Amino acid sequence: MSEAFVDVARYPMSRGGCPFDPPPTVDRPREQGAVIRMRLPDGSTPWLVTGYPELRAVLSDSRFSADPSKPGYPPTAGNPTGEPEPGMFGTMDDPEHARLRRMLTRDFVVKRAEAARPAIQQIVDEKIDEMLRLGGPVDLVEAFALPVPSLVICELLGVPYADHAFFEDRSAKVLSLSPDQTEKEAAELELRDYLGTLLAAKGLNPADDLLSRLAVDRVRTGDLTDEEATTFAVLLLVAGHETTANMIALGILALLRHPDQLALLRDSDDPKLIANAVEELLRYLSVVHSGLSRVAVEDVEIGGQVIKAGEGVILAVDGANRDSTAFPDPARLDLRRTARHHAAFGYGIHQCLGQQLARVELTIAYPTLLRRIPGLRLATALEEIPFRTDMGVYGVHQLPVTW
Repeated sequence: MSEAFVDVARYPMSRGGCPFDPPPTVDRPREQGAVIRMRLPDGSTPWLVTGYPELRAVLSDSRFSADPSKPGYPPTAGNPTGEPEPGMFGTMDDPEHARLRRMLTRDFVVKRAEAARPAIQQIVDEKIDEMLRLGGPVDLVEAFALPVPSLVICELLGVPYADHAFFEDRSAKVLSLSPDQTEKEAAELELRDYLGTLLAAKGLNPADDLLSRLAVDRVRTGDLTDEEATTFAVLLLVAGHETTANMIALGILALLRHPDQLALLRDSDDPKLIANAVEELLRYLSVVHSGLSRVAVEDVEIGGQVIKAGEGVILAVDGANRDSTAFPDPARLDLRRTARHHAAFGYGIHQCLGQQLARVELTIAYPTLLRRIPGLRLATALEEIPFRTDMGVYGVHQLPVTW
């Protein structure tokens, strides 16, 4: 009997009817299989993992490699193949992955993220003050969702916020899913030139920021090359504002479409409920929808399927976060749900380095905005909102709101 394949025009796939739900192929009942074969347009046939326990099993198993240069690594728009850039530890395996990641860990622990809470609250309040001065309607992405995490990551890294238009534009191009790589590569080179120059300046005149610590404590001592440090800076700057910005905007849109849940969050002063609400929104929305890619280096059985050495695997985070075995009634947004075990930040050794900072930003941004502008509402029809189906991080390009 010939093996059955699900033909996929591209990955990530187009979504179904509801813009908050994963594509039907990803959001599949477990009885249809949590590990299935897919055929991509280039003819490759990686495995697609949509189940929650199966995703965690792959991400915690060293027999699966994150190295895109290994034969069989699945080529997708969000995860291209080829040699990883020096310093790109997210696409490396241990021990090199662990060696590089440890150099950044202390700047992203819970204690440091919590210490930033007053500064983040001030940024959020100032952006809302500006919105209120302008009056509605405004684009929530431009006025609030994008500048808040951009200001936060600039403060942490030591990047001048005056340059935000430049790095936001180049970051968006880097994350584009366009098959034309020319613009993407040019944007990444410009970011590398910009941040490499900034790192060199920090080495000569260090300040109290992360880039200065990299320049002095790591580059000057020989722990990192200039190229590796620049890769660190690009990764932190791009990931540090793009993912959180889209979670803020898309989360607010989801709440506006679920007014009972919006009221629950807006009217609560319980830190535990607010923190829980953030976890549920992270689960429900899964903005990193381009999947996580791996390749087996040995034969491994996952979800009843034998994945052979050299076969690629694409892990659908959005599918795992809608797995009913982990989250009963998964298509329902329920801010009281216990959802912290979601996979929105990945799992295992490669899980998101900045997740604690993102959590702090979201626990401040959502309730503050809803309390200070209690009449917040959409200024256009849902059908008119441009969703980021063309980007590696899902969200909305614009979100017109008024009050």
